[in-house]
Amino acid sequence: MSSTQEAAVISQEAVRQLFTEARTHASWLPKKVEVHTLHALFDLLKWGPTSANTQPARFLFIQSAQAKERLIPCLAPGNVEKTKAAPLTAIVALDEKFHELLPRFFPHMPQMKDMMASNKTLAETTAFRNGTLQGGYFILAARAVGLDCGPMSGFENAKVDETFFKGTTWKSNFLCNLGYGDATKLHPRNPRLTFDEACKII
Repeated sequence: MSSTQEAAVISQEAVRQLFTEARTHASWLPKKVEVHTLHALFDLLKWGPTSANTQPARFLFIQSAQAKERLIPCLAPGNVEKTKAAPLTAIVALDEKFHELLPRFFPHMPQMKDMMASNKTLAETTAFRNGTLQGGYFILAARAVGLDCGPMSGFENAKVDETFFKGTTWKSNFLCNLGYGDATKLHPRNPRLTFDEACKII
């Protein structure tokens, strides 16, 4: 088997669903996202690798009208209407005390917990980098279970944290509207970089 054949381990249908035909949605169909779908989403994303198996990402799913009303004042104006229309909005967050769980998740290096606890810069960098990485897994997992995504960075992190995470060790990273997108409202797809523009081989 050639290397090209070895690389083709998922179907073209899956490639289209996850990448080439998946779009960022701002308009939504009035269809509820079921709880079992969110469980299926998490049960996929959790397998994505993180350094030292740190798994710092946390996810708050905002679905009720009351919770959505609390979120709206935190948003940039351009994100308000799309978020109101979305069946659900996820706050992709990180746990600043993720290292407290390292003895459970990285048991062959018990010193890792104290290493993180004693080095704030290392812990913050690890949490942000790996939490963001898990946010990418989140989007792919959502697409894999049939959901559409509308990730957003237009919001006030401090206001979100005060509203939803006060008194906890969770901090917001980015937001992602979830649901079933209205494909009739999509604009033409924007261009992407070419390999030669984005990549170098040395």
